[in-house]
Amino acid sequence: MSQVWPEWKGTLRKRSGGWNNTTYFVESGERRAVLRIYDTHKDRNKIEFEHTVLLKLAAAGLPFSTPLPIRTASGETLVQLEESGKFACLFVYIEGQSPSGQAADYYESFGEAAGILSAALAEIDTGIPSVYRPYYELRTSYPLCTREALHGLVTDPPESLKELLPELTLLVDAYDNVADSLEQLQSLPHQLVHGDLNASNLLVDGADTARVTALLDFEFCTRDLRVMDAAVILSALLSHEDSERIIRDFWRGYNRRVTLTPEELAAIPVLMLLRKIDVFLHFATRYWEGTDEVNVLQQQVRELAAEVAAM
Repeated sequence: MSQVWPEWKGTLRKRSGGWNNTTYFVESGERRAVLRIYDTHKDRNKIEFEHTVLLKLAAAGLPFSTPLPIRTASGETLVQLEESGKFACLFVYIEGQSPSGQAADYYESFGEAAGILSAALAEIDTGIPSVYRPYYELRTSYPLCTREALHGLVTDPPESLKELLPELTLLVDAYDNVADSLEQLQSLPHQLVHGDLNASNLLVDGADTARVTALLDFEFCTRDLRVMDAAVILSALLSHEDSERIIRDFWRGYNRRVTLTPEELAAIPVLMLLRKIDVFLHFATRYWEGTDEVNVLQQQVRELAAEVAAM
């Protein structure tokens, strides 16, 4: 690392959490940075697209922080590790803290930040094609998750998943329902979207936890439906113990910055379900590819089935 980023000789401290990447805090004297190693793919184009968006957002004068890549000695924003072939990058450290579990005071600020981000992303021209497909291109995004393979999880589940047959049945039925509703979504307004906005991808002010200070993790940024980011956020709020109030708070903030069309608003219930099914297919793929042990899929199936049942 010191050869690639010579100004960042220091100690590494691994950050807990995260499904897709390994993250370290880098401490060099009084300075800190964040080192990310991409664990689930070795696709340079995906990372270069993400970093192009981040560099343009850094120049947009947003009232909150977004990740900013630190260039290597040769001027790049990423490096490929020799032993594993994985890519790594270094980001400027952002002050703030993750919101606590059932915290509910920051959702109006979150809504406004999401709206500001949406408006800023709408103005960005990356000059290079996005790699991740829109959410509604479910079948293209997860080629291992054919209808036959998913139905096989219900009709002939592996021994390790048999106890979750009711949950799997619920999710596969939801997949069947949402997969038949996707073509009508393609006429809605499109733009760049974050793709994974949720409580784990933001920071709040340590002294004022009602104020969002950063939006993080743009790995899945792509061109998709404008309304998709709002639907992703809302899909995570239904299980909150104070869901009605925080949903109102979110919309109050979001509507200050973005006005959705009636057609976009009408599509939100389907898009919320689409988000849950997308996450299910994501972790089913990781299980089939051998990226995760079965316990990861078991946990996700339990949580996602409970959330889908609440919709």
